[in-house]
Parts: sequence; C-alpha cells; structure tokens
Amino acid sequence: MGVIEHHAPVWESQEHKWSAGLGAAARLAAAQARLLRGAPQNFDAVIVGYPGHADLPAARRVARDRPVIFNPLVSLTDTLVEDRKRFRPGSLPARILRAIDRYALRAADLVVADTEANASHLVGLAGLDPGRVRVCLVGAEERLFQSGWRPESPRDVLFIGKLIPLHGLETILAAAALAPELRFRIIGSGQLDGLLRKRRANVEWIPWVEYASLPGELHQTGCSLGIFGTSAKAARVIPNKAFQALACATPLVTADTPGARELLEDGESALLVPPGDPQALAAVLRRLAGDPELAHRLSRGGRSAYEAKASEHVLGTRWRTLVEELL
Repeated sequence: MGVIEHHAPVWESQEHKWSAGLGAAARLAAAQARLLRGAPQNFDAVIVGYPGHADLPAARRVARDRPVIFNPLVSLTDTLVEDRKRFRPGSLPARILRAIDRYALRAADLVVADTEANASHLVGLAGLDPGRVRVCLVGAEERLFQSGWRPESPRDVLFIGKLIPLHGLETILAAAALAPELRFRIIGSGQLDGLLRKRRANVEWIPWVEYASLPGELHQTGCSLGIFGTSAKAARVIPNKAFQALACATPLVTADTPGARELLEDGESALLVPPGDPQALAAVLRRLAGDPELAHRLSRGGRSAYEAKASEHVLGTRWRTLVEELL
C-alpha cells in the first residue's frame, strides 16, 4: 500500500495551533485553494487527518467517487468550547463549530476515532451510523520514541504537553505542593501559563524543548504524567504523551478514565488515579518513587502494552485493514 501526501501548510508557524480568528480563517481558505490545485489523480482513497475538519469539502471534490476517510481525533466543539472555553456554549461561534463538526463527520465515508469512548461521542455528535465509525489508537513515532528508560532519580516527575485544561495542570501543581520531596519538571506552554508564575520550589518549568529532545527527557525521568482533567473529553482520550512514555518504557501515571482503560491496566502497565484528585496523585507518585520494583514492573508492562496494542506494526496493520475494507 502506497501513501501520497498532499499537504498545504497552515499551522506550522503558529505556536498555539488552535487559535481561532480571522487570521486562522484566512490561512485555512488559502490552504483550501492550494489543496485543490495540483491534487494527485492516481489513488484509491483520501485520508484526511487531524485537524482536518475544514478540509472535508476539498477532500470530497478531489476524491470524486472514491472514499474519504476522516481521522479527526477531536471535535472542534470539544476543543474550543468545552475544553479551552474560547466560546460560550450556545453562542453563535459555538453553534457554527458544532455545525462544522457535524458536516465534516457526515461528509466522510468512514470516521476513524482514537478510542472506543471517543467513537461513541462522535456517533452521537453527528448522528452517525455506528458502523461508519471505527477505532485505531494513536501510537508514537518509533524513529524517536524507543525503549531506553534509565532514570537519573526515582523522585523525578515529568509532564510534557500543552498547558490547557484538558491536562489537569492545577491537579499536578497541587500534588507537587503536597509532595515537596519530589521534583516536577513541566515542559510546555499554553493558556494556563499563569499558573506557573508562582510555582513551588520543587517545580521546574521549561516552556519549550525541541521535539527530538523529548525521548531523552522520558528516558531519564523517574516517571511521566498523562492527563488529569475532569472534562468529558479528558475521559475519552489517550494523549500522545502517554503513548510516547509507554514506547520509551517510562513508568506512566495518568487519570483512571474509560479511554485510558482501553489501553492500560492499573498496577501493571500504568498507575491510574481519579481525575482531578491531587491527594491521590501525590500518594501514587510517592509510592512509585519509593518502590523500584513497582517502577520496573510498570516499565516492562507499559512497553508490553504498547507493543501489543499501539506499535507502528499493529496500527499500520489496522489502518491497512480499514482502508481495504472500504475499497
């Protein structure tokens, strides 16, 4: 199976890629025009990836009578209204975003969600036949994220990601206050930067590192954090950082959610804690820092879960099956 990439840059120069406004709309419109010019002709199906909601009209025109597959990962309503709270629920922008979500999902012949929990949400959001929505996990880039966990200290705790409500930064910082003997390293920036202005002495903040440096960060930390937000979206998704930690064989601590349970087993492949509970998170991190046998069991179990369910080989086979079933 061959893959032809047809791409028009939109977000590459943007630090915060989900910014909404006239500038973003203009960039999207220009990208649409470029996508329609010089589109490939010899192909069997069109796959529109994240965040491609605005690309479905162009994809349908390019595809003509060939199938279109949409892999959205998230809905615009979830991201900009429910999670990042850029717009009020029920406002005109929120209604427009919901309409775009519904059009994009309905325009595809097949929608590929990242978890079963998210698949159910997308079915309800757009009123889709459940048979038109399938699931394939996200995984990690194995050219970068490979097994190699060698912690410098069991007391080191790493968080990597956008500082947005989904990730539960408040919970992480509250846990850091409860466990001052642990060292928290926060890598990322976003709308919640302000929470780190008066951070505790045991919290280090690095707004940005090169993407290629992330495996080294994961290899040397005691454990890596997932997400701890309490929103409905947080309960449905498994973030990239979780797959990256598992691929690196780094012990993972994340929220106990329906999405996480599709991949992880508490105490074997990760430690799962209630969302939004800093006391529980601090207790689990202390337990992990003081129990090297547990840490190594999670390292092995997490890597095994990744290889069994989310490796490039497993997910590549899954994608091939989904495409071939549609042709």
